[in-house]
Amino acid sequence: MTTDVTQVTVAELATLMKKAAGVSVDPHELQSRVDTPFAEFGLDSLGLLGIVGELENRHGRALPTDAERCKSPRDFLDLVNGALTTGA
Repeated sequence: MTTDVTQVTVAELATLMKKAAGVSVDPHELQSRVDTPFAEFGLDSLGLLGIVGELENRHGRALPTDAERCKSPRDFLDLVNGALTTGA
């Protein structure tokens, strides 16, 4: 468990989508479609919950409770990275 504040990248999100939710997406495709709804990648709120749990374990802090309701990768990254930066 680490408490270092780092930004979650699109590439890391793609890796987490595979690890925590079983959804494979190329990081370059995810980057080019960052505003595309998660549903179009085959990721639902339960999959996002798994990603949130993985990030909480990794960073040693709770993330916003509405993170699993984000609709797109950009929304998710903005929320999570904002929370990691501010410690909220």
